[in-house]
Amino acid sequence: MGSGKVTSSALSELKGKHVTVAGLGVSGVPAAKVLHGLGAHVTVVNDGADERARAQAADLEALGITVRLGDGDTLPEGTELIVTAPGWKPDKPLFAAAGQAGVPVWGDVELAWRLRGPGAAPWLAVTGTNGKTTTVQMLASILRAAGLRTAAVGNIGVSLLDAVTGEEEYDVLAVELSSYQLHWAPSLRAHSAAVLNLAPDHLDWHGSMEAYAADKGRIYEGNRVACVYNVADKATEDLVREADVEEGCRAIGFTLGTPAPSQLGVVDGILVDRAFVEDRHKNAQELAEVSDVNPPAPHNIANALAAAALARAFGVSAAAVRDGLRSFTPDAHRIAHVADVDGVAYIDDSKATNTHAAEASLAAYESIVWIAGGLAKGATFDELVARAAKRLRGAVLIGADRALIREALARHAPEVPVVDLDRTDTGAMLQAVQEAQRLARPGDTVLLAPACASMDMFTNYNKRGDAFAEAVRELGA
Repeated sequence: MGSGKVTSSALSELKGKHVTVAGLGVSGVPAAKVLHGLGAHVTVVNDGADERARAQAADLEALGITVRLGDGDTLPEGTELIVTAPGWKPDKPLFAAAGQAGVPVWGDVELAWRLRGPGAAPWLAVTGTNGKTTTVQMLASILRAAGLRTAAVGNIGVSLLDAVTGEEEYDVLAVELSSYQLHWAPSLRAHSAAVLNLAPDHLDWHGSMEAYAADKGRIYEGNRVACVYNVADKATEDLVREADVEEGCRAIGFTLGTPAPSQLGVVDGILVDRAFVEDRHKNAQELAEVSDVNPPAPHNIANALAAAALARAFGVSAAAVRDGLRSFTPDAHRIAHVADVDGVAYIDDSKATNTHAAEASLAAYESIVWIAGGLAKGATFDELVARAAKRLRGAVLIGADRALIREALARHAPEVPVVDLDRTDTGAMLQAVQEAQRLARPGDTVLLAPACASMDMFTNYNKRGDAFAEAVRELGA
């Protein structure tokens, strides 16, 4: 089974059509090029007109594509279809105008889905508030171990449009999808899909938790084989119940406990499958050991189980699950062990940019000096601190919204010593690590799990994690 080339129906549908691409960037530029190549009359609109946008515009204009910078709200005359970058909010005036004019709006995922040719590779899709990228990469590693031609695509890695329209042939695609992308992908029908977890995030974009959950739940629509959900997160199971799936599609749970029939779980340090086995009421299949998961933190074991469930839904062997998990290496800044200094472990989880991710990270260690803070994005921290309080040896707070975490610590963990660094410069990280070292005892873990975005102090979470790692190396020098 290959990636297939563009369908003739999609070609005839788009050739000569006046299409407006909303937004430049990582999805807008490839979408504009693909549409132009299919014979559409393409106009790109973009809110910003900075140096990067001007360079991208010049690249597209050289191909004969019209670009309007600094005007992302006006619907170009004659528009018959909008293809939007996923980050553009649904309440933008452009989309209101499209609605009034009866113009459909697709995301880049919707475009990719509609362009798939005959015999195209099926999609195994993953969404959730946290863990998407790791799970999709684990899934791709397992699929490769099974000898299948695959790629991690979507919100990471290879662009979905490139995967669908390019020359590379695939047997199956491991697809990461954000809530933004799902919002604009009404036709998507995956082979199997997983929602890893649901916690408040991006509510400024979606408008409410209900709307956010509904967009996540779109990933289950039309699933053919399996809807994978998190037993510990009832909201994910509720989304499965509400989904309109193909006849015979099964609900498959994953749990860190002993699995019931139609679930994957953990028994005595072994990842086991009671879903894709003969007589699942009596039998279980050993897949891998917990020690095969890197790192074996609880939330990462959950990611591994979700990836295994999707792979098993596609018919992958237990041995390939084990081999794929063993060969998987997580991306940087995801509970990455930086060093041990004087008996204290230093862990970089700069990717923990919201409270849900930070909670999972904090649950992985027994005695923690926690480095936290940054941009809260409207989050509250009481629940996070209350759950983590008994694990905290101390806390070092940095960043613009650190007071919110300090106040939560005062309410729910008043005995925990707190160092409040009144700094938002990048050099604050070195001081934060030095203060954490002072608070830590042998056997403790100094954990950077900020529960906040990084842009008040750093370009992105990668730079924040790099600063932490550099500071730790200075300690051990």
